[in-house]
Amino acid sequence: MIRVLLVDDQPLLRSGFRALLDVEDDIEVVAEAADGKDGLALARKHLPDIALIDIQMPVMDGIEATRQIAADPALARVHVVILTNYGLDEYVFNALRAGAAGFLVKDIVPEDLLHAVRVAARGDALLAPSITRKLIDRYVTEPLHPRTGTELEELTTREREAVTLVAQGLSNDEIATRMVISTSTAKTHVNRAMTKLRARDRAQLVILAYESGLVAPRNA
Repeated sequence: MIRVLLVDDQPLLRSGFRALLDVEDDIEVVAEAADGKDGLALARKHLPDIALIDIQMPVMDGIEATRQIAADPALARVHVVILTNYGLDEYVFNALRAGAAGFLVKDIVPEDLLHAVRVAARGDALLAPSITRKLIDRYVTEPLHPRTGTELEELTTREREAVTLVAQGLSNDEIATRMVISTSTAKTHVNRAMTKLRARDRAQLVILAYESGLVAPRNA
């Protein structure tokens, strides 16, 4: 059973999402909150698999709620998915920096919402390669928190190569083709790199690759 927390200051939206999710046999909405502060408290109480969190809310916004969830070891299994009205923008990018696994626009069709919840519950990032490339081109210009090269020394040569390709927006299938390996081996390289770099998910791995200097922005 996939346990979901809804955090949004619009009651109608929460009701709509809950109605869609609760009818599924493998999904359960365990709690709702109207702001980030209450959402954080409920995340600690219920330990959901997925927290669907709006970006702009009173009391505590979604970015700060995401940051606090990502920083809490007790919430390591909670995957934050940001809800936005506007698609990819600087707020979404800041949420990804804070530790979100991905994002959804609020006018998403029901089938895509259900698919997204299941994808996030598996620990996969909700960032299609095309979205990753767009994010990089628009927002990654220079590291906000530069990291030392020593963090990369734990990676093998093949893991470094896989991280570089992830940061370029390639999928596991594309990474496998580029590295001339199987898709499962490519996924293994990516997962091991995430573990060594303490990245919560693929989205954070992209940001870490740029902050470490492993990959340079195209417009740098």
